[in-house]
Amino acid sequence: MIRQQPDIVIPRSVEMPPARLTHAQNGVRIYTLSSDDFEVVRFTFVFKAGSSMQTKPFAASSTANMLGEGSTSLTAQEIAERLDFYGSYFDVNIDRDYSYISFCTLKKFFEPTLAVAREILLHPAFPEREFEVYRQKRKQSLIIERKKVDMQSRELFAEALFGKDHPYGISTPEEEYDNLSTEILREHYQTLYTAENAFVVCSGNIDNDVYAEIEALASELHSGASASVAFPEAKTTHYMEHNVESALQSSVRVGRLLFPRTHPDFVGMQVVAAILGGYFGSRLMQNLREEHGYTYGVMAAMVNFEQEGYLAIATQVAREKRKEAIAEIYNEIERLRHELISEEELQMVKNVMIGEILRILDGPFGIADVTIENIMCGMDNSATEQSVQRIFSITPEEIKHLAEKYLKRDDLVVVVAG
Repeated sequence: MIRQQPDIVIPRSVEMPPARLTHAQNGVRIYTLSSDDFEVVRFTFVFKAGSSMQTKPFAASSTANMLGEGSTSLTAQEIAERLDFYGSYFDVNIDRDYSYISFCTLKKFFEPTLAVAREILLHPAFPEREFEVYRQKRKQSLIIERKKVDMQSRELFAEALFGKDHPYGISTPEEEYDNLSTEILREHYQTLYTAENAFVVCSGNIDNDVYAEIEALASELHSGASASVAFPEAKTTHYMEHNVESALQSSVRVGRLLFPRTHPDFVGMQVVAAILGGYFGSRLMQNLREEHGYTYGVMAAMVNFEQEGYLAIATQVAREKRKEAIAEIYNEIERLRHELISEEELQMVKNVMIGEILRILDGPFGIADVTIENIMCGMDNSATEQSVQRIFSITPEEIKHLAEKYLKRDDLVVVVAG
């Protein structure tokens, strides 16, 4: 019996369903991605309430994480037990710009889940007892994390890119948790968790009744001023080092400040980053791991914030090999700047990138996550299709041009911790 592996077929296009935009009575934008194929519902409330918006250290993350720790009607235990009883879940994420409050449930348990969501979103109590437990745990966790060289280099890299006083570059001492209070959390919530600073993305089996309930919840968000913050100009430092005598490894980061996703060269630089370190067979992985044995892994990626974007290459190497590892990273960058990548290698990178996009879009929740990212960038879902077309169309000559333009040695930032 002859067995033949089927051909690998990479689609030449990716179709993203458009999100239907409506507005709640108070103006909150609601984006709906309805799919009758799944008996689940997820709705995510996104608030412009990230760490760059806070007026006190740790206020943004603490406010978001304390939402589920008790309301005016339910204790933290009651909230957890009710969601668990129905097999529903509640998830909180926060970044520099936004906080994301998501609820997921089987459609048949949507109403009791929505009742809990209403308590969390509209009536958080920020109880003192739970807050004290949270504050001490977070402080101790941060102390432990900051003993790791990877965390040290991550924070140092942000400071090197933006400056220590920039909202994207600040690393707050863990002692500032001692100055945090429930009053600060309530103020952050009252100021930023408003109708003017929110939008909602709901996905799954969203019929008219489910939509009406979500719209009613969104309409109950209180009003306030639109969030805004004055971002200072970034102050980049091109080399920073934090020495840890006891560390056996050094965490190395190389990159540079570039531009957010709205820039026309962002997708092209995503391809450049993927060539360098975006998959297991990437150039840096072959060099640092396979050829020299300096590391177990290395990654490179474009990172997007609302106001800025940057390229980052990150790895951990033996302390005594950090100079050699940095030199090899430079060598791979220079090779990309001066030599045309082969069509075969570039096609491999394209296949990997398109495959990852297809993996993310496999299901209503992945589509919703990409939709949220598009909305935050001021785009609709056609932006994903355009990105795919850009990846497919990019040429070796364009790759070389982008590397020459944006990866000059003098523009790169290098950070070493360990």
